[in-house]
Amino acid sequence: MEWSDTDAAGHYHHSTVVRWVEAAEAVLLRRLGLSHLFGSTPRVHFEADYRARLWFGEAVRTQLRVTKVGASSLHYAFTVLGKEEAEAATGRMVIAHSAATATGTTPWPADVREVLTQAGPQAPELITATAGGIPCA
Repeated sequence: MEWSDTDAAGHYHHSTVVRWVEAAEAVLLRRLGLSHLFGSTPRVHFEADYRARLWFGEAVRTQLRVTKVGASSLHYAFTVLGKEEAEAATGRMVIAHSAATATGTTPWPADVREVLTQAGPQAPELITATAGGIPCA
C-alpha cells in the first residue's frame, strides 16, 4: 500500500478499496478475454464493511468472485486481506452492461454470459504498486 492510499490517521482510506476491487476486476476481464467490456459496465452498487486497518507499506491481497450473472448485471463479492491473511474489508459490487449507444442497460451477449458463468476460479495474479506510472519492486 502506498502513502497516497492512506488518510490523515496513517491507515488506508476507505475509497482505496474501490480502486483495489476495480484493479482485480480489470485483471479478471483481461484474463477472460473480456477487456472489450471496459467502458460499457457502469457501477450501480458498491458496499464495503471495513474490518481492520491497513497501514502504509503493508501488502494487501484482493480476492474477487463472480456471484451472479443477471440478464444485464454482474455481481461480485470481494475480500481484501492484509497481514497474516486477516480480513481488512469485505463487500460486493454490482455492475451493469450498457452498450455505447444505449440509454439504459442491455443484455449480456451470449458469448460474454457463457464466459462469465463458466470460467470458474482463476489463479491469483500479483499487481505491484507504481510510482508515477513506473512499477516498483
